Amino acid sequence: MSGCGKVKAWQVPLRLVTGAFILHSGMEKWDGPDEQAQGVHGMARQTFPFLENIDAPRFLKLLAAGEIALGAALLTPTVPTRLAGAALTGFAGSLMAVYAQTPGLRKEGSVWPTPDGIGVSKDSWLLAIGLALTLSPHQKHHKHVKHIKHAQHVKHAKGHGGCHKHHCRHEQGGHPGHHGHLKQAKLVAREAKEASRLAKGVSPDGHSHHHAHRHGPGHARKGCPAHH
Repeated sequence: MSGCGKVKAWQVPLRLVTGAFILHSGMEKWDGPDEQAQGVHGMARQTFPFLENIDAPRFLKLLAAGEIALGAALLTPTVPTRLAGAALTGFAGSLMAVYAQTPGLRKEGSVWPTPDGIGVSKDSWLLAIGLALTLSPHQKHHKHVKHIKHAQHVKHAKGHGGCHKHHCRHEQGGHPGHHGHLKQAKLVAREAKEASRLAKGVSPDGHSHHHAHRHGPGHARKGCPAHH
């Protein structure tokens, strides 16, 4: 059933169990005796008065045919889950209406069943399963949501890529990065050192202005005692 692609894994046990149960119930009612027909018809017409126009055996036959069709639909993988769930919800809702309207099935002033109403009250589980199947997300809707999330993820990734490129251009372009600041700091330190030498009267080659004035500008360095 799951290999069809239209039924999800979590839906398989719900459809399988309810479908088999309802199909079996319908097949047993198909050739049910008159006593069964009278009992089922009597409970149903109290909730749905228009059923009085249908005789009991015919009503039992129609009910059996409906249950067989519903059970087969739940067991058939090609039947969309939401369609089968909607049919199950309608069927179970009718059973719960019979449970609510038939005297003696519920305790006085309570939703809880009497011993005679336990069998019918359990149909509330069918109603819950039908609603779960009906409200399950559509396969195309799920793919559409997944596609939107993927597109948002790609857009978010591209945004981060643009920020990274901007950061690289910021460091490589007109805005100095870490290495640019370090180079600029070294240049400022060198200029400060040069200015300090000039302030003390020392030339870049190590001679002071006093030495040049005493020995003359043509004085050879190697002949000066200051160089030895």
